[in-house]
Amino acid sequence: MSSIKTSSYRRAQDDHFVPEAETNPIAQKRLRGQLEHIDYTAFASNGAVVAQVIGSLDSGRFQRLAIAAAHARARWVAEALVISERTHDVTIEQTAHLQALRQTFEELAEAYDAARRMIERGYLSLTTSGPG
Repeated sequence: MSSIKTSSYRRAQDDHFVPEAETNPIAQKRLRGQLEHIDYTAFASNGAVVAQVIGSLDSGRFQRLAIAAAHARARWVAEALVISERTHDVTIEQTAHLQALRQTFEELAEAYDAARRMIERGYLSLTTSGPG
């Protein structure tokens, strides 16, 4: 999976707490059980909320999101090419416009990645839509 640097905060996927080796085995087992319970609670909560808010996700909806991200990326790069063909002195206004186009692409790409993760984690199931 590719990564896009944005101003949003991202945490590592494997940032789970690992008990210190010197903790006694009984305390480690109890702590692992508590952490597993927390992880399951987060999984169940995400599944319930995501299903309620998003509903079903079929391949057509997922594809439309991917197409929207692709169009946003194309608009951003096309505008940068147009600007660079006109001048080498890019104005603050042109830069701000490019930034807005890039942010649109990044938000759509992040939403696509989030939907994909929701499917990977089992919060959503992807159903196939009809022909076409």
